[in-house]
Amino acid sequence: MAPSDIRRRLVISTLKHIRAILLLPAMVTVVIPAIILLRTNVVDIGCTLPAQLRSVPSLVGIVLISLGLLLMVKTIALFATIGEGTLAPWEPPQNLVVRGIYRYVRNPMISGVLLVLLGEAILLGSVALFEWFIGFLLINMIYIPFFEESGLERRFGQDYLLYKRNVPRWIPRVKPWNELSGNGTSS
Repeated sequence: MAPSDIRRRLVISTLKHIRAILLLPAMVTVVIPAIILLRTNVVDIGCTLPAQLRSVPSLVGIVLISLGLLLMVKTIALFATIGEGTLAPWEPPQNLVVRGIYRYVRNPMISGVLLVLLGEAILLGSVALFEWFIGFLLINMIYIPFFEESGLERRFGQDYLLYKRNVPRWIPRVKPWNELSGNGTSS
């Protein structure tokens, strides 16, 4: 393949990832929370706690947001490199990704988004943002097992079923799953 073709494919792939990020996690974690905050106009940083405890919600919120962003970045990188696709359902990964963070949790992107949403709600002391977090969680509790996972089972067959039996959906396992042996040992 010519260098110009490689550059062209890289640019197209990058643009697809940017579009997916802007339409999905950025919309859920930035745009919708901003709209909620503008409509409710209620932010209570420190959650009316005593002075010595006011920084606790901020610290917890920042830690959760940071962990969520880390999960999201790792997921996007694995989708781009190993999965050869994006996080968007209209351009899904072509390969089953069972490396990196996927050895601990099946849906690190959703786990990351949930951590960011919960972190935002705690950081800003917003009940409305917490309600959005709960709503997003409920939507995914229905969508993922009934729609996304059945599609993955059709696309990847027994490989996905083995993976699904060994790796939890949202809460990471303690030891990484070794996809070669099906046990919890590191490879």
